[in-house]
Amino acid sequence: MFLFNYRYRLKCIFKDKQLMFWTFLFPILLATLFNLAFSNISSSDNFVKVNVAVIQNEALDQNPAFTQAINGADHLFVVQNTTQAEADTLLKDNQIDGYITFDPDLKLVVNQSGLNQTIIRGFLDDYVQSNATIVTVITQNPGALQSGSLDGISNRTEYLTAVSASQANPDPVVNYFYALIAMTCLYGGFLGIKEVVAIQADLSAVGARINLAPTNKLTVFLSSMLAATTIQMLELMILLTFISGVLGISFGDQPGYIVLTCLVGSLTGVTFGACLASIIKQGEGLKIGILIGSTMTMCFLAGMMSADIKYVVMTKAPILAYLNPANLITDSFYALYYYNTHTQFFTDILLLCGFTLIFSAVTYFVLRRQKYASL
Repeated sequence: MFLFNYRYRLKCIFKDKQLMFWTFLFPILLATLFNLAFSNISSSDNFVKVNVAVIQNEALDQNPAFTQAINGADHLFVVQNTTQAEADTLLKDNQIDGYITFDPDLKLVVNQSGLNQTIIRGFLDDYVQSNATIVTVITQNPGALQSGSLDGISNRTEYLTAVSASQANPDPVVNYFYALIAMTCLYGGFLGIKEVVAIQADLSAVGARINLAPTNKLTVFLSSMLAATTIQMLELMILLTFISGVLGISFGDQPGYIVLTCLVGSLTGVTFGACLASIIKQGEGLKIGILIGSTMTMCFLAGMMSADIKYVVMTKAPILAYLNPANLITDSFYALYYYNTHTQFFTDILLLCGFTLIFSAVTYFVLRRQKYASL
């Protein structure tokens, strides 16, 4: 009976076009839109060198140290040596961000304010400060130049070293896709609702027949939930393959743990929907409405619409993060991608298992107490 009902529920789910759209096609469509919207975020963070012109005149010829300094900053600037008239034309046409001239002192000319102009101003301020320091030292100690005391005055030493928590490169986009997968896991609640409705005699004709049949209600329910979880896992595997293989989003190099996360997330989503369906006595439409509202709220708090929301929740109300299954699923993928240890990962998985047990227990105790006066 278990295998018969399992195969029967698999066929019923596959033939439900509306259900297959929301749990399978919609996440793939949303992932495609995410990729189109966020594909240029990482590339937009690449630094572009600042275009700057330097006016050639006698005052510049008398300051060879400045020419050497700005030419040495080729990692910051694209330098053009021009006349005054040429520089004015280039600035007017926005072909350069500003130009530098000695007139007779060092001077910066720009036509607007912005990041590039600030970079030029910062470089000039640093040069003026270093130059003033050298002049002061030589004035007070003329022998400093011959002794080599000024050799390192213009050098900048970094005493802090950035160390990554893992070998993965930081990517602001991946969290949106992790939250999308969390949403897909919780959308397994649609399947859970369908399976509970299918065994409730007052909500479906199939449920009436099941309650009249001489079969163990728990066996029927467990086989139905297994069928729903099987479909959900299959959909998730296809979605992961699409996101990683077609869209190029990395999930790290730990496929076993990734599959485990999908399995636990699927169980959490399916049992969540079953729990809602068992508690809410009204029709299927209301159950689905509450499922969608609660799922999207949890995904919003997990950073699906804005990564800043996830950060605010973690810093201002961390208890909400640990009570949010969508956030736990997202963090599980995040931990596998970024961290070299599995402490956070297993913490998230254990919490998800706890939610699954709670949802399952509530569903079981509610359904076993349901009695029908007549069918």
